[in-house]
Amino acid sequence: MTTYAMCTLGCKVNTFEAQAVSSALKAKGLLEVDFKEKADVYCIFTCAVTNTAESKSRKMIHQALRRNPDALMCVVGCLVQIHPDDMNDADRIDLLVGSSGKELIADRVVELLENRRQIHELSDVRKHAEFEGLFTEQFAHQTRAYLKIQDGCNQFCSYCVIPYARGKERSLEPSKAIEQAQKLSENHREIVFAGIHTGRYGREYDKPLHSLMKDMLEACPKLERLRISSIEISEITDEFLDLMADNPRIARHLHIPVQSGCDAVLKRMNRPYTTKEFLDRVAQIRTRIPDISISTDLIVGFQSETDKEFEETMQFLQDAKFSFVHCFPFSMKNGTAAQRIGKAVSEPVKKMRAQQVAQYSEASKKSYELSWLSKEVDVLIEKVENGIGFGHTSEYVPVSVLSDVEKNTVVRVICTHYEADMLYGKKVEV
Repeated sequence: MTTYAMCTLGCKVNTFEAQAVSSALKAKGLLEVDFKEKADVYCIFTCAVTNTAESKSRKMIHQALRRNPDALMCVVGCLVQIHPDDMNDADRIDLLVGSSGKELIADRVVELLENRRQIHELSDVRKHAEFEGLFTEQFAHQTRAYLKIQDGCNQFCSYCVIPYARGKERSLEPSKAIEQAQKLSENHREIVFAGIHTGRYGREYDKPLHSLMKDMLEACPKLERLRISSIEISEITDEFLDLMADNPRIARHLHIPVQSGCDAVLKRMNRPYTTKEFLDRVAQIRTRIPDISISTDLIVGFQSETDKEFEETMQFLQDAKFSFVHCFPFSMKNGTAAQRIGKAVSEPVKKMRAQQVAQYSEASKKSYELSWLSKEVDVLIEKVENGIGFGHTSEYVPVSVLSDVEKNTVVRVICTHYEADMLYGKKVEV
């Protein structure tokens, strides 16, 4: 039997797309093996959001080529879209697919297995992008399912290459989104909405995000938890908050990228809010949902960021009280507006600032997790090893469960103690 191996880098959108392609390859009769094994076909979903992501993508391509030089090579995604003429070993890659044409990959692989040649599926996604009809009924390697409901970005933040890689904003048709959720909920207790700008869902259908969520929860009675992967502060409407506050099936966690806690830096980044607007909205969210977890993304060392501006960011973090922070040293991307802005911050300074943010994040994460001691939480069990279950709460707090539990179930747990940076609990017997 012909074997294939998948490697996925980057965001949840990439993960969804890769799983959909994997399902299509299985439907064609191919057998999946681990990426570390020798395979007949390698399919690599690349990422280009940072220079590190690009480097990792190229590394995975080289590893696959070394593992089996005769394998059919398929390289997909943002790196291909951004650098189609700059792919290492391009002469040894059979199928190059950018940000569109992914629904054709399985057919192309079967075609190439019979008639080996090179195919490049590349187009200008800023001109004629459509929402692709990718679908999967099950995520074979994880408990929670991702559902891509939105793609593309019109924001053009000065540091970001994604609008050029992913194209214009577009959404999955509401009826198709609900149909996919119904099928995923047969195998998964939790669905995570994935998108590049998830909060801007449905503008072409006059169907805002909160309306889709309401309809989906009604149409999927087996679905126990609906989670938003990421949402911008300006996209959290009053209607969204009302629905979230009233429906416990919506996860009590919002990941809201801020990118900087300094107004001057935000302006250089072309971010559409001020620090005051961000903090005011966070306060409103916590008034409606007091125990909610709010996390964020942060870039340090953006062009011309001074020590004073970074100090403002650190004060902002203290005021915002995030449950954790994903911090990234600024990575210059060719073709972005940041190339024309200010002076570069040295790599040692970026590293030092990232370490300070990491220290804040670790302390904040521990403080938030400790706040759940002696409280009852609902935990989605993601794995069970040696009689101990592990999963996450609605607030995305990791919990080890010292009770007899089953994978892919949601159980009520009383948090009993905290040890070695882990919250422990026992199943509440009803």
